[in-house]
Amino acid sequence: MIYSGDVQHIEPAPAPRPKPLAVARQILAGFDRHYALFRYSAQRAKALFESGDWHGIQQLSRERIEYYDMRVRECVTQLRHVLRDSAAPEHAVSLTAEQTRFWQDVKQQFVNLLAGHRQPECAETFFNSVSCRILHRDYFHNDFLFVRPAIATDYLDSRIPSYRVYYPLTEGLRKSLIRMVADFGLAIAYADLPRDARLLARAVVRKLRAQWPHDRGPRLASDCQVQVLSTLFFRNKGAYIVGRLINQSTVHPFAVALARNPAGQIELDALLLGADDLSTLFSFTRAYFLVDMETPAAVVSFLSSLLPRKPKAELYTMIGLQKQGKTLFYRDFLHHLAHSRDAFDIAPGIKGMVMCVFTLPSYPYVFKLIKDRIQKDGMDHATVRRKYQMVKMHDRVGRMADTWEYSQVALPRARFSAALLEELRTQVPSLLEESADTIVIRHVYIERRMTPLNIYLRHASEPLLEHAVREYGDAIRQLATANIFPGDMLYKNFGVTRLGRVVFYDYDEIQRMTEMQFRRIPPAPNEEAELSSEPWYAVGPNDVFPEEFERFLLGDPRVRAAFMRRHAELLRPEWWQACRARVAQGRIEEFFPYDTDRRLRPGSAPQRVAAS
Repeated sequence: MIYSGDVQHIEPAPAPRPKPLAVARQILAGFDRHYALFRYSAQRAKALFESGDWHGIQQLSRERIEYYDMRVRECVTQLRHVLRDSAAPEHAVSLTAEQTRFWQDVKQQFVNLLAGHRQPECAETFFNSVSCRILHRDYFHNDFLFVRPAIATDYLDSRIPSYRVYYPLTEGLRKSLIRMVADFGLAIAYADLPRDARLLARAVVRKLRAQWPHDRGPRLASDCQVQVLSTLFFRNKGAYIVGRLINQSTVHPFAVALARNPAGQIELDALLLGADDLSTLFSFTRAYFLVDMETPAAVVSFLSSLLPRKPKAELYTMIGLQKQGKTLFYRDFLHHLAHSRDAFDIAPGIKGMVMCVFTLPSYPYVFKLIKDRIQKDGMDHATVRRKYQMVKMHDRVGRMADTWEYSQVALPRARFSAALLEELRTQVPSLLEESADTIVIRHVYIERRMTPLNIYLRHASEPLLEHAVREYGDAIRQLATANIFPGDMLYKNFGVTRLGRVVFYDYDEIQRMTEMQFRRIPPAPNEEAELSSEPWYAVGPNDVFPEEFERFLLGDPRVRAAFMRRHAELLRPEWWQACRARVAQGRIEEFFPYDTDRRLRPGSAPQRVAAS
């Protein structure tokens, strides 16, 4: 209180500083709200599957991808006016000692709140996201973040166990399978569950026969168990039971695909058995599953036992927790950097006009940076980023690679080759920040490394080339059916995966099929026009002439012969026009991640676009 003569001037009391515990509670409340909505979306997916609302499932899948960032923004907004001077302004050189202690206390209080929490690893990631938005990157540091997990999740499980167990030796394999399916409680009639269980049991025995002693025939051992996760996995028009059969101490990963028949009843459609089948089901080229999980760590632990070669980062991503996937990927990446010595270098293959791509030979991913000067008319950074976001939100139908998007990635300068450093300084100087020891990349996409299709075809034997060309055409067909026109269909923009699938990975020219006009080239008015290098017909910005594909794609006689045997109709505008018309009508095809030979009743299901 200050006196001036007879007048009292009362200064307002300073606002009380927020307590670290209150801030920690508010951040955890923001995460809990996010995860409640995340689980509710999976519960809605079950109802939408039961009612056959495929457009609803697609819309739900797109919306859920944005849930996390929306909740982070909400939490940051709520905290900013509470924190006041505990979060330093962007022009500050560093945090004060008091502010540093405050954020360390917030983190410690947050750890204390996670005792007994069912999603602690995801809550820690949410804490990092909120902290990094409140604290300017120049002065937040690892003492404020969960660089490593603080809460172990190795044996964490749901209140109700995350998987159920059935004992075929006690009641018989077919009865166990009937009970296994019925326990999911779908509110929709099965066409004939006893029949399907019988077909499923026969398929299991047939596929495992080679692994049992030939002199004794297939048998159920005393340790035989069927263990299945307690929640269904929903995606597109399918639902999947995921589990493992344990027999004679051998673990056999499996998934059972459920689909609706034309009468709207549920049928057991296919058996996927073995790590390769499940790897295709959980591929990085497909949309994320909708899965209701109280304890995601328990689900990922179960999945990891089925797919030991697939990183947990990818498993978290595939069950819709892509931010947790990003966290784990970056931890794995830093661990790999600490235990390797090779250098980052320019990725092999034909250089693109939009992206600068480099790789670390010992690590199975590529790093893609948008060039400062893009050598394509009408293309800029914002357009390219919109295209990549479009792919993230779209059903990738097994034919487009998923990407992780990162900002402010610090890498050791000594690990960059001289050629790569020169390339980056020339092509992407705006994205680089160099210091004596570190290269900071302001924006990068990270993607699974694949063999470029043009390189693969150059060295492939006749059978492998035939398969790759068939896969290439199938990829184009399936993308088109999913309302994606690739734009640039040159082989360098496609890759070949470990399992031989052809996948599209260059997104700067993609457009929706419904935006395109597929036309036939009109006859030339005279010989001079036909010989001219310029077209004699008007070409609109979204006009496509499929007859021209042959000139750009089929110069190699071997490739041409294989393509014409399988995909000649892709050179005719009529195929594209018909596909565009179906998409415009709102038809959603069935993109199931398995071949017809995995199906229990080949030829009995409605039309579908299956995996190759």
